[in-house]
Amino acid sequence: MTTAVAQHLAYPLQHTIDTPYLVGPVHCYTAELHGELVLFDTGPPTDEGRRFLREHIDLKRLRHVIITHCHIDHNGQSFWLEQNTDAAVYLPYRDLLKMRRHDERLKKIYDLFVSQGFHERVLRKLREVVDRGVLPPPSQENFLVAEEDIPNHLGIDVLACPGHSQSDLVFCGDGWAVTGDTLLRGIFQSPLLDIDFKAGTRFKNYEAYCSSIVKLASLRGKRVLPGHRYAIASIDSTILFYIKKVLYRARQVLPFSRDYSTAEIIDQLFSHITDPFHIYFKASEVIFLQDFLEQPDKLRISLEQIGLFAGVAEDFARLTEGDI
Repeated sequence: MTTAVAQHLAYPLQHTIDTPYLVGPVHCYTAELHGELVLFDTGPPTDEGRRFLREHIDLKRLRHVIITHCHIDHNGQSFWLEQNTDAAVYLPYRDLLKMRRHDERLKKIYDLFVSQGFHERVLRKLREVVDRGVLPPPSQENFLVAEEDIPNHLGIDVLACPGHSQSDLVFCGDGWAVTGDTLLRGIFQSPLLDIDFKAGTRFKNYEAYCSSIVKLASLRGKRVLPGHRYAIASIDSTILFYIKKVLYRARQVLPFSRDYSTAEIIDQLFSHITDPFHIYFKASEVIFLQDFLEQPDKLRISLEQIGLFAGVAEDFARLTEGDI
């Protein structure tokens, strides 16, 4: 199934492309900005995805391809478009870093999983999952940095909002925001476990998330154009949904947080999970929740800053008072 969904002319046009992945169909968007055709995300590197782009987008007029994050369902055709159109392709800075240091990143993530108590039988599968998560380009020199190189005349504001991966970017125009996987209806996700090459250590996904929440609140009043599923009802209700999920899942992890490794917590709470991709997600989430339980005030301060703490204050107090 591939569809193009017509929207008000003031907003980018949504395109939906099937993927062979568990995430299901992915949304890409096109917009005419100051007379130049812009594509946000590209869909997966499949024959169907490429056929869709040929049939629904005027590739001869395409001038800019802007990627929210380099997961294969979102940037799978970016390298093909760079080679077969006149468009400039813009990737997130942190994704370019990961590509340039791909082998080093895999080794460090592997070591990180070792430190979290995972056994060799799981580690091999986890490494394969991480290796498949980013499609390294044949030559990074051909790509531009989204945070630095998008031309000012297009009128696009760029917000770094880790909410699914450390590299997530939100692109804002006049009354709209293309959010990739950062704001999804009914899906809570913590930023994936990774290596922060800017800091040289583990990516602090909890600290990044607290910062992202404040930035996401700045999108109030804009039409959110997500990477999957349906449009969100409101920024505030979506953030509160996420926070309630954090508090609920933190209650599950709390009894194990001090004395168990990440691998042991997953065995205790999610023994039914055997797929390495899901284990990777759960490992990311458990470490995120442990960081929260150690420093809950970081999240509280962010919520107070955007006026949403009252909506979860009772649950927050019940979880944290006397336990931390």
